[in-house]
Amino acid sequence: MADRHLVRFEPVGIEIEVGEEQTILRAAAEQGLMLMHGCKEGQCAACKSFVLDGEDIELDKYSTFALPDFEKDEGFTLLCRAHVYEDVTIELLHYDEELIKSGLPLQRATAEVAAIEEVTHDLRHVTLTLLDPTELRYFPGQYVDVTVPHHGVTRSFSMANTPTGRAGTLEFVIKVYPDGHFSSLLAGGGLSVGDRVEVVGPYGVFTLREGSDARIVLVGGGAGMAPILALLRALAERGSGRDIVFYYGARTTRDLCFEDELHELERALPRFRYVPALSEPDSADSAGWDGETGFVTDVLKRREESLTGAHAYVCGPPPMVEAAMPVLEGLGVEERRIYYDKFTTTGNAEK
Repeated sequence: MADRHLVRFEPVGIEIEVGEEQTILRAAAEQGLMLMHGCKEGQCAACKSFVLDGEDIELDKYSTFALPDFEKDEGFTLLCRAHVYEDVTIELLHYDEELIKSGLPLQRATAEVAAIEEVTHDLRHVTLTLLDPTELRYFPGQYVDVTVPHHGVTRSFSMANTPTGRAGTLEFVIKVYPDGHFSSLLAGGGLSVGDRVEVVGPYGVFTLREGSDARIVLVGGGAGMAPILALLRALAERGSGRDIVFYYGARTTRDLCFEDELHELERALPRFRYVPALSEPDSADSAGWDGETGFVTDVLKRREESLTGAHAYVCGPPPMVEAAMPVLEGLGVEERRIYYDKFTTTGNAEK
């Protein structure tokens, strides 16, 4: 068994033991500590931190876009890639005091594919039935790693259902990419109903912040529908009276999904509005579409005068997330109140 070393996190004053074979992020997750992270692959920089004390740290392969050489030389590191070989002290640059100690330890489960449904031309609604154990604890908005054993493919996907909504099942909305490793299994029949997969989780900090009645602004695109749908379902289960709006960006009407349920949620949540926006409406849309057109961030800016005091949740392709951040801040959302998840493709995670 590899040696274990003490890692202390400042300014929160939390200490954990980390085995040399583990990354710091993995060890923290296994012990129920919710540190800020994204891709877990050294590509998004969400877990970037600063080494205050200790030098014997090695990094697994990572992108220099996430951690340029000059930053590494200055003492920055990526927690999802870092292995420690002595006691170290780490300064967390991004953390949420409300969540950091509220995490759930990682769990492993075996599951069976119960359904694969086509919800748009390139989105699939995949349902897993948990076999062993038959329940998985997680917060709405979190994600798990899914492994298809016979193909050796592991990808990360956000749950679309709440833990209590359909007990014993996990639902995902998965985008089919032309060259995606997991996507090719869905599109080519390599993953079928009845197949077994392995699940590890939960991961992620894209979860509802409790104890507030602040307005909620949701911005999504593509498979970003999954965790946002989980948040909305959770709010409906709780009978929330908060003011909620969901801006969803799609190219054409053929890219819209879960429309019926979203309109049902408008009836279930008295202060919820669903606002779909088409960025590239085609001739088939022009006759019948009377909704918003343009990039979803432009629609957000056009419809909202001020979002001061609001909490914002943004989930979808990286370009959309990056475009939404300055728009939300410009409308008055505090940076620390913008919670986001960037979805990545093969080579990273296919959430």
